[in-house]
Amino acid sequence: MNDPKEQPPNTMFIEVSGAGLPEVDGLFVPSTAPPAESESGTLSTVGYWNGRMAWDRADGKSARSPALSYSNSYQSWRICRLDGHLAYDNTCDDELPPVDTEWHVYKKGVAPAPKVVLHHFDPRKPCPAPNVVFVIGGPGSGKGTMCELAQEQLGWTHLSTGELLRAELEADGPMATTIEQYITDGELVPNEIVVALLKDAMEHLTRTTGKRNFLLDGFPRSLNNMEGWYEVFGKESPLPDMLYFECPYDELERRIMSRAKYSGRSDDNLKSIKLRFDTFKEKTLPTVELFKSKNKCTEIDTSPDRPTVYKNVVKHLAEFTDGDLASRPFTEHAEVLLGLRPYPKK
Repeated sequence: MNDPKEQPPNTMFIEVSGAGLPEVDGLFVPSTAPPAESESGTLSTVGYWNGRMAWDRADGKSARSPALSYSNSYQSWRICRLDGHLAYDNTCDDELPPVDTEWHVYKKGVAPAPKVVLHHFDPRKPCPAPNVVFVIGGPGSGKGTMCELAQEQLGWTHLSTGELLRAELEADGPMATTIEQYITDGELVPNEIVVALLKDAMEHLTRTTGKRNFLLDGFPRSLNNMEGWYEVFGKESPLPDMLYFECPYDELERRIMSRAKYSGRSDDNLKSIKLRFDTFKEKTLPTVELFKSKNKCTEIDTSPDRPTVYKNVVKHLAEFTDGDLASRPFTEHAEVLLGLRPYPKK
């Protein structure tokens, strides 16, 4: 446990919702309670209780401060009612209130127990702007693998528009019906919907994880995509940087045909490769040229081996990457992605 004198300021916020006791629901902000001795004899500090972060209700209605804190005596996180009596608890040793396990209805609580969401930034204020890098490359250029490595090793978040569309449909989200209608009609989902999904995903991840570095895999695929970006983010918003993964067609063809042996993808064949590459040249390369003309595009040769390519990616992302993450040893999964160990047998 941290020495109270060395504890960083509590800058986290907690949203509590869905409690059987509605008065418990609401926003909890870092506690401002003055130093006091807890039931276990631990001297608290502002924003902390029993050596862990603590929170008060944002509306200030609770008779107890802090209203959400950790008990050393009971080894549990606790949420109180407005009258100060405890309503819900979660027995664990987690440094922060758990968001992925069900809370318990305590003596003065009412079922169901609430859902708890941690926010790294004040949800009452605009979300901090994301740091975005567009990642573009032809089929088989390795952009997906390098984005996955950057997420695994460097702490960046890898987002794919295709995956976001599928996730929205599977979750029956607010845009699901509209997206499904476009797909049923055989039409492309409008750019503004795709970009809105990207924006919502980045804001949610920023607030709940504190991460602000995002790699957008395969976006923008066309100049038309950029119109959707400006529609959502505004014409005056700074243009993101772009990483362009360049690779000779012969090498792309070799890679994809080699991948076809185990990928199971219906488009991993010579005819589809040629069609996808021609589409890439026609639709996407003009976007690359636009970013080059504005000095916002870095070209990375992906024809060498994967470790060499990865070193170049690390170098170009270094400005916004945590140095400790960049220098840590490779995980087993990262070594598989880099070709340093074989894929595990199914």
